[in-house]
Amino acid sequence: MTDVILVSSAMVRPENTNQSSRTKIHLTPYDLKLLNFAYPQRGLLFSKPDLETHIIPQLKASLSTALEIYFPFAGRLIKIDNPEDNTMSYYVDCDGSGAKFIHAKAELVSINDFLQPHDSVPNFTRCFFPANDFKSSDGISESLLLLQVTELIDGVFISFGYNHMVADGSSFWNFIHTWSTICLNGSSSHIQTLVLKDLFLEGIDYPIHIPVPETKIPQKCEIPSEERVFHFTKKNISDLKAKANEELASSDLKISSLQAVLAHLWLSIIKHSRLNREEESHIIVAADMRRRLNPPLDTACFGNVTHQAMATTRVGEMLDQGLGWAALQINEQVRSLTNENYKTFAETWVRNVRLPQPKISGGPKKADTYLVVTSSPWFEVYDNDFGWGKPIAVRAEPNNGFGVSLVVFRGVEEGSIDVHATIPLSIWSDVLVNLSTAV
Repeated sequence: MTDVILVSSAMVRPENTNQSSRTKIHLTPYDLKLLNFAYPQRGLLFSKPDLETHIIPQLKASLSTALEIYFPFAGRLIKIDNPEDNTMSYYVDCDGSGAKFIHAKAELVSINDFLQPHDSVPNFTRCFFPANDFKSSDGISESLLLLQVTELIDGVFISFGYNHMVADGSSFWNFIHTWSTICLNGSSSHIQTLVLKDLFLEGIDYPIHIPVPETKIPQKCEIPSEERVFHFTKKNISDLKAKANEELASSDLKISSLQAVLAHLWLSIIKHSRLNREEESHIIVAADMRRRLNPPLDTACFGNVTHQAMATTRVGEMLDQGLGWAALQINEQVRSLTNENYKTFAETWVRNVRLPQPKISGGPKKADTYLVVTSSPWFEVYDNDFGWGKPIAVRAEPNNGFGVSLVVFRGVEEGSIDVHATIPLSIWSDVLVNLSTAV
């Protein structure tokens, strides 16, 4: 039922490929530490346009225009060998090579097959994404942006995979919004030019030299898992936020809606993780640093400008303290991401380069000790209209190499949040029951 038939595959290049004034983008420590990490993949599900709408030519033409503005996505990663010190360097060459555009059909798959009961994610969805198993280092030979448009019986699924060293979620969704706006209006006349981040990290020489042993990609640790989208209504979120702040009545700090939701998920998963009370659990949350820096960057600044906050606690302590305390751990770590913290990390990393590996040491037994949170409910994922209406659902292919992945999106209803969760099979049933009764 889930056969995806390839119709065509082509490179879509910017309208103007003369990039002589913007040929090279150096990569910062925050970019390079993602060298061995997977391309993030996201997808939007739409109802099918009418027969008179020729979506493929329209999408390609508007994509070409959008790539003229977002020209780094049309470039390639360049690797330089430095034999004098046994290192490698990387930069992005904005050569206009283009983005890969795949047109496919799944003539036996319907919208309802995607939107299964209880928001389960069917196993076949992986076939609908264009960059499976791609790592950032593959940008040397592969497109930095890949797109797949799959026609269903009654819908269209548009999916994307992009090189995380080139852009973060904020920049990526700004690009998608620009592309959809051009496709809808047939013009880019009101689209602003791209603002690139400067090399604002003082004291760092570019290009950065990475020891060759660090560039070796580790063997991937396959952990059997299941996926589901958990939907938190506005009331769910309000109740969780109120409970978390009530438990912290003696504190001047206020827990946000997202922090309350993440704390609830963290606590629910740990309760059923089968870890002993002395083991540690970690939650990693990506934060946009644009307005946290001094001077702050433009909110539309293109690139990867994120930092990760990691909260760590012993299992027993978390279970004893509860929701408010768990949310406070997240809150404190996110608040610690300051301008000074950002620059200090970069300077330290350059002196002792270590590439994080997308694999938990110890294999599946430790799969549920880390929760990795990506994306954000601030991204306007449902405001992308290519000319035949707004999306009816958003999905992810959360291939991050860790045990528990939580990809956060804005929900369809105002004030709601969706979390696309990938949870190890060993604890899936218990966690599912706990979350289903609590959300």
